[in-house]
Amino acid sequence: MTIAVLIAGGTGARMGQNIPKQFLNVQDKPVIVYTMERFQRNPEVDGIVVVTLPNWTEFVWAYAKQFGISKLKSVVPGGAVGQESIKNGINAVAELECPPDTAVMIHDGIRPMIGDDVIAENLAVYRAKGNAVTCIPCVEVMYYSKDPALSDKTVPRNELWRTQTPQTFSLEKLLWAHGEAAKRGITNATATCSLMTELGETVYFSKGSEKNVKLTTMDDIDIFKALLSAEKSAWDQRK
Repeated sequence: MTIAVLIAGGTGARMGQNIPKQFLNVQDKPVIVYTMERFQRNPEVDGIVVVTLPNWTEFVWAYAKQFGISKLKSVVPGGAVGQESIKNGINAVAELECPPDTAVMIHDGIRPMIGDDVIAENLAVYRAKGNAVTCIPCVEVMYYSKDPALSDKTVPRNELWRTQTPQTFSLEKLLWAHGEAAKRGITNATATCSLMTELGETVYFSKGSEKNVKLTTMDDIDIFKALLSAEKSAWDQRK
């Protein structure tokens, strides 16, 4: 069994908009719906859990009904920080009485262009290695600096990888990790992969995509619109 847990609990302050970025309308559809649709259409995904802002849970259910997201199983409120939101999502999966070996794909709700190829690659690595963290190689020159205005030190880019989502672990492993985090006082891991690394676990990379963009600023929304247009054009040509 495979469950996608979509983390959509941020306020989107960097967008400078009146509503959270995961609920912004792009071409008459909220961003979170685009993300849900990707997992709805994928035959390897059995269910979807959404973690969102407490006042927006009913909106998610309403959008799911409107856009035919039949795989949505649970919508739960997020926490004060990302780690807590992820934990709430994992607990929601456990409450669905999923078996311990359920593959839980933790994905950013604001990565609406994830492709079936990225999902397939991630699950293949998970099944072979026991976990999978979507990554892409760093292609830019990277500088190290404590000063945002200058640097005299570069970092070899061939040793650097940029993480994306989904990040997939078994339900059993995730429940263990968050239990251990509570015991050790780890409260603000930035992502599931960083929590696992902090707990001494090895993570395995699966191939990501530059198209799997995370919508953080309005520039990213423009990129998203362009990708949607290109995808629609390619689809029309295949008809």
